Order: sequence, then C-alpha cells, then structure tokens
Amino acid sequence: MSKEKSPVTQAIRVLREHKVDYTEHLYKYEERGGTAVSARELGVDEHCVVKTLIMEDENKKPLIVLMHGDCEVGTGMLAKQVGAKKITPCDPKTADKHSGYQVGGTSPFGTRHPMPVYMEAGIAELPRIYINGGKRGFLIGVAPADVMRVLKPQLVNAAA
Repeated sequence: MSKEKSPVTQAIRVLREHKVDYTEHLYKYEERGGTAVSARELGVDEHCVVKTLIMEDENKKPLIVLMHGDCEVGTGMLAKQVGAKKITPCDPKTADKHSGYQVGGTSPFGTRHPMPVYMEAGIAELPRIYINGGKRGFLIGVAPADVMRVLKPQLVNAAA
C-alpha cells in the first residue's frame, strides 16, 4: 500500500455518516486497466472487486449498476429485470455528469444525483468487496451488508 494519504471524497463522507467500517486501499491507477489492475495491485480476487457503472434506460434515465470485476453486464437481462425496454452504458462525459465522479473513479456512494442502484446478486454473498472510493486509484474494502444498508440496491442477475 502506498504511503500517500487517502483522499476524503464525497463517498468517504457518506460512509462516515452511516458509520460504515471500511478499509482504504490506494494503488497506482492505469488508464483502461479496470478491475484487473486494481485486483492485481491489491492482491485480491477480481471477482471481489466491484465496478460501479453508470448506465441509462431508453428514456435517458440514469442508473447505477454494481457488477463483479470479472463479469460484464448483460444489458438485455438487466433491462428485463428492471422493467426497461433497453439499457445502455452512458458515455464517460454523461456518466461523470450524473455521478459527480470521473470515470475510473466512480463510487456508488455520494453521487451528485440520486439514482436507482442495481447490484448483481452474487456480490451480496461475498464476505468482503472492494469498490471505488471516489477517486482513480482508490478502493475501499467493505462488507456487502453495509453496501446493502447504505445504498438499498435492488438485487439482479445480469452477469454475462
């Protein structure tokens, strides 16, 4: 772990406000490295690294999808489960606007605008997950039960 001081992001403020027990993990961010890089840098299974994706439905309504790092989102499967005709990933600029975070550093905690959160059901069964803390190169380790308590996500089966 880096000797660098961990940032106090909006995500960290939300976790503190909800009295969530978490660990901070800084790593060297690599452009387009994704969860494979963060898992390698932290020495954890990529399945336990959760990506935060900002997507939108056919009406351009944004939503957050939490997915295992080693899986893709089956957008058709997700759309069926959430009652949408179509779900697509937002382009980075739009995602940044909705979340208030920079793509690659998007946290589901403390987003600029409230959005519905959908979490892959298998994530809830893991003992601990690593999710973005609101800045590139910064993950937090947290119990899925705390994610459920704070974000109140709808569980879905959309891993492809």
